[in-house]
Amino acid sequence: MEFGVFDHIDHSGQDLRDFYESRLKMVEAYDRAGFYCYHVAEHHGTPLGMAPSPSLMLAAAIQRTKRIKIGPLVYILPLYNPLRLIDEIAMLDQMSNGRFQLGVGRGTSPLEAAMFNHDHSISPKVYAETLEVILKGLSPETAILNHDGEMLHYKNVPMELKPLQQPYPPVWIGGHSTDGAARTARMGANYVTQDTAEASRPYTDSFRAAWKESQGGKPLPKIGLLRFIVVGDTDAEAEAIAQRAYPKWHDCYDHLFRKAGLVHERGEKTGKFETAFGGENGGVRGIHGSPQTVTRKLQAQAEIAGVNYLVGQFAFGDVTDTEVIKGVELFQRQVMPALKDMNTNM
Repeated sequence: MEFGVFDHIDHSGQDLRDFYESRLKMVEAYDRAGFYCYHVAEHHGTPLGMAPSPSLMLAAAIQRTKRIKIGPLVYILPLYNPLRLIDEIAMLDQMSNGRFQLGVGRGTSPLEAAMFNHDHSISPKVYAETLEVILKGLSPETAILNHDGEMLHYKNVPMELKPLQQPYPPVWIGGHSTDGAARTARMGANYVTQDTAEASRPYTDSFRAAWKESQGGKPLPKIGLLRFIVVGDTDAEAEAIAQRAYPKWHDCYDHLFRKAGLVHERGEKTGKFETAFGGENGGVRGIHGSPQTVTRKLQAQAEIAGVNYLVGQFAFGDVTDTEVIKGVELFQRQVMPALKDMNTNM
């Protein structure tokens, strides 16, 4: 079992200058703790995502860390010119000495897409062709990029920048379906879901089956489960932090939909703290408790979901950098060693 970190970089209420510095202090703590990767979300026009340019946030994180891998989860590809993103990816991979991880997706919010005058209904087609162009442009075999597709057309474009990792940085996909998991496996990419452990098991089974069929015996990549995680000295301490912070995060999560007078379907399902964090083995979104409690709950969820990578969202709402860093240190000392030898690659 390996461990990563996810960050919406949702607004905590701090002044922005202090907010960004606080987040970077947290990233330093993740690096010290030995997490595999720091994954950053992309959102626009909402306090859910105060780093709408993941590349800028990751460039700063590179300068504050030494070992942890870094990457978006995900770049919303329909909102990008692929030529510019090819350059950014290559630069980030070179500046990080090959630590960059390429998370990609089509975006889940039609409200955010509309801000860019993008028709969300065609985002699957735009996403697929944009990804094709990006991977082609990053490839060491491509000195001159030519592409004549349905929506994108490039002729004789010099590819002067290349990533350090060959043929390109590892690809990551987030998903919520068996078909999507199988497609990801056939791409040879890593996979992360944030659905319930029970719902996730068919996805991971589908991923493994498609990987075995398509990848010729290669070792499995990361198959991840994403959860809010709050660790305290005691169950009561962790619960108090989570109960205080989660509603603030959820307000950010629902912000655009409330502003538009719409109902966020996923928001409705996870608006109650008891649903998000409650239950013997944790809730549908989060886990809180002492190191022993968090270990037990994460082990149960990982076994049910069949994952080999646990991704913690330690910073959310108004959890302070002091609370995050303390929780991460407890996680490093007591939770990671207890779970690192788990084998769910059946």
